[in-house]
Amino acid sequence: MAGDELITIGALARACGLTASALRFYDDCGLLVPVRVDGATGYRYYREAQVDRGVMIRRLRGIGVPLEAVAEILAGDGVRAERLLDAHVAELAERAREAAVVTRMIKEEIRAGAVLSAAVLAAAIEQVRSAAALDREIPVLAGVLVESSADSVTLTATDRYRLSTRAMVPVRPSGAAWSAVVDATDLDGIGSWLRGLDEVTVRSADGVLVLTGGGTERRCGVVDEAYPDYRAMLAGLAPVRTRVVVERDVLLAVLEDGGAAPIVFFADESGLFVSRNGPERIAATVTGPGTELAFSPTTLRPALVSAIGPEIMLDIAAADAPVVVRSANDGDLTALVMPTAMTNSKEYSA
Repeated sequence: MAGDELITIGALARACGLTASALRFYDDCGLLVPVRVDGATGYRYYREAQVDRGVMIRRLRGIGVPLEAVAEILAGDGVRAERLLDAHVAELAERAREAAVVTRMIKEEIRAGAVLSAAVLAAAIEQVRSAAALDREIPVLAGVLVESSADSVTLTATDRYRLSTRAMVPVRPSGAAWSAVVDATDLDGIGSWLRGLDEVTVRSADGVLVLTGGGTERRCGVVDEAYPDYRAMLAGLAPVRTRVVVERDVLLAVLEDGGAAPIVFFADESGLFVSRNGPERIAATVTGPGTELAFSPTTLRPALVSAIGPEIMLDIAAADAPVVVRSANDGDLTALVMPTAMTNSKEYSA
């Protein structure tokens, strides 16, 4: 008789669009039980007439009907089945409405952006901006990375020879984490506008960075490229061997008087010596072994100018490794400066 022929679990799976593992699951649940199970092999056999039931189960599960409701719907009571289906659709509609409300709230929070002290943001832009590349050989390096998280907004820039990063605590954080690489030239001159405000809202939207405050708005273009993993770069720095704490203005004066030629530094327990018209000692606190290295003034000077506070700290790993420049009284701003090759070495003495 048609419909009485036995078929394998694989044949049933193909006929009703289910997997064999799903059919075994529905067997264990009692929803679609084989008519015979081979005692020796464990193979399950079904009747062809069970294909329609398998298709119905697949369709019901496809719209998320719970197993218990599937069993009741398949029990044969048409009125009860319709009520269960209507209840399920009503529940789906309610969940969709709730999801729409939550989605709208999240979008509003994302659009709201992070609220920052405008003066703090202006200072951070000036401190970090100078580390961005001047040329556009690598376009993303001519930008400033802006990252917003639950507890901070961070600006980062690097031209491969310098790196500067500054974290700020927002007055109100953004509703969601986001990042954007802002074209550095769009940040030029924005400091004067920011200093006329108390607070500014920063958000990323529609391919631009939007700054809003005082009823006015500034839009900065973004670079659609992945930014280098500067955190991995910082984490991979060699251990600090020598640490120098020195007055920033004194060191800046050396760079101003030394011209454009590389300046050689030597640091040991007696202080810091520089090659400016002959060796000259600068008062400094030095910990660790003596070390000698050289910097290009055009590379080192921006890091010193942007430093916070009267003293700066130089963390030195080696003469050919990036030097970390930090404010001695504030680790909030961190800069990396690459030393230059030394063309000559000098003898230093107190």
